[in-house]
Amino acid sequence: MAKTGRDKNTKNKAKHSKLMAQKINKKKTETQLRKERLKAIIDKANLNKMSL
Repeated sequence: MAKTGRDKNTKNKAKHSKLMAQKINKKKTETQLRKERLKAIIDKANLNKMSL
């Protein structure tokens, strides 16, 4: 017999996909910030090396 009413696990799947998207976006922004910081450090080091 088919179940009547809401589909099974629809709410949980939506919540899970929302949380996973948040996690992925957070990781992306963290890696991008890290790359930017490292690039700034390298540029600063290169400027110091050139000025010597």
